Amino acid sequence: MNKHAKRIQKPRCFLVYALAPEDLPAAEANRVFNEFIGDQSLPLAVYHDHFIGQPGGVAIFHVDTIEARDALLNQSHLPGWQVDFQPLIFSYSPSAFDEQIAFTLKAYRGADWEDLRKEKRPSYGNPSREAETAEEG
Repeated sequence: MNKHAKRIQKPRCFLVYALAPEDLPAAEANRVFNEFIGDQSLPLAVYHDHFIGQPGGVAIFHVDTIEARDALLNQSHLPGWQVDFQPLIFSYSPSAFDEQIAFTLKAYRGADWEDLRKEKRPSYGNPSREAETAEEG
């Protein structure tokens, strides 16, 4: 666990990077990770996705109190997983996370977040199958 995460006092988002044990099937790892992010006793999950390759996932949680921080850092959903908690600097709320996406796109790529959000999502393969197998389909 990140030693800095335990010292965070102010509201901010935390990035959680979690790798499942290698012997855990991808479908089961995804079920466990989804249960983790859906736990109402944990802070608000703002974003999540699953990995291709080694099963696991990434999530962004909005941690607004010390109690919420402790609940996240002491969660019991991912035993045996490699889990890292990273507090974020600019994403101190869900709206600030969204604003950071817009800033990054504009400042570093000249792209407009509002325009990108309106684009039709392309369909590549079968995302449900990818989630079950952790392999690109």
